[in-house]
Amino acid sequence: MTSRHIILGGKVHIYKRGGRYWHCSTTMGGKQYRETTKKEELKNAEDFAEDWYLELRGKFKRGETAKLVEVNGEKNFEQAAEQFIRKFPIMTEGQRNAQYVAAHERRLRKHLIPFFGKKGISHVTSGLINEYRLHRMETSKGKNGKPLARQTLHQEIVVLRQVLKLALRQGHISALPDLSQPYRSNAKISHRAWFSHAEYELLYQATRERANNPPHKTHKDDYEDLHDYVLFMVNTGLRPDESHRIYVRDVNIVDDVGSRQTILEIDVRGKRGVGFCKSMPGAVHPFQRIVKRHALSATDLIFPKKQHELFNVVLGDLNLKFDNENQRRTFYSLRHTYVCFRLMEGADVYQIAKNCRTSVKMIEDFYASHIKNTVDASVINVRRPKVAAKTKKLVGKQKSPAKR
Repeated sequence: MTSRHIILGGKVHIYKRGGRYWHCSTTMGGKQYRETTKKEELKNAEDFAEDWYLELRGKFKRGETAKLVEVNGEKNFEQAAEQFIRKFPIMTEGQRNAQYVAAHERRLRKHLIPFFGKKGISHVTSGLINEYRLHRMETSKGKNGKPLARQTLHQEIVVLRQVLKLALRQGHISALPDLSQPYRSNAKISHRAWFSHAEYELLYQATRERANNPPHKTHKDDYEDLHDYVLFMVNTGLRPDESHRIYVRDVNIVDDVGSRQTILEIDVRGKRGVGFCKSMPGAVHPFQRIVKRHALSATDLIFPKKQHELFNVVLGDLNLKFDNENQRRTFYSLRHTYVCFRLMEGADVYQIAKNCRTSVKMIEDFYASHIKNTVDASVINVRRPKVAAKTKKLVGKQKSPAKR
């Protein structure tokens, strides 16, 4: 419901549309202008609107029309977002996968456009962005009562920033608002969910048992594929999206000169573009079994199916779905397990980063921070022998400096 009041002989309209604050609008030179009063009391809103109108009229008389924000001439957020949706897939073709692009559009249409949609692009201020954060936190609790995930909100703000950057490049706004989160403290150090040696042993024994004795005979191939996939991932450290893009022709079985072991050399395509990976010896047999089981040719995908549901069933039966810090384990946890195992066995962190197509900083921040084997106690617990102080006994009287 909209409440309206008119002041200054009908020159200024004051209205409220269900929110806390009153807004004001006027028409000048055939164009409409409006502003929020940021006042909750009508009397205070009238005083603000009168001062705003007089200042606006002064600018108009002085010819300072470039400083005025026109309602009719300004794009609203929905128009800017639609332009971004149209341009983003074209500009990032070949650089971003289709799922990433689709996720951006989904966040815009589901959350950002309904909140910011009809507001002028210049009215998307830091204060309004913080109101959006509060709105999402207050209205987005799941059925289990869990609050909105920090990463989910962060991704929505990323999309919002990209829309505003497009508006900035096109001259619709003069500067980007401050999108940083207020009252934010330093993020705590936490590690990624992974499987310890004992937990990993439970996992692969469970998948092997299901592969040998499938609960449903018609799905025997699925259980066998899941078992080989778990072994393959923990011995290669691939990202899940990378593993689902690997063709048979991308994998070579080689006798590595440096390690004197038979390993896989894999050409990887993923979020970082094209890279390479050298596996552990434990990845060779799972790869050979999959190729033989399905009679794969060089142009076939090795893992065309994404068996998330079956993997979650196994984790649920083993009570391994969550780690000690209540972090959810997924297929990504197999990659994290690979990194942690390599660190615990003393591998060089730079070589791990290269083989996993990530940075040393990422390894140090999210993996090495909690691996006790990376800390050398022999270097820390050093006790240097104390040197006894040597004293000289002075014989006779010491001469004064003047008599020397």
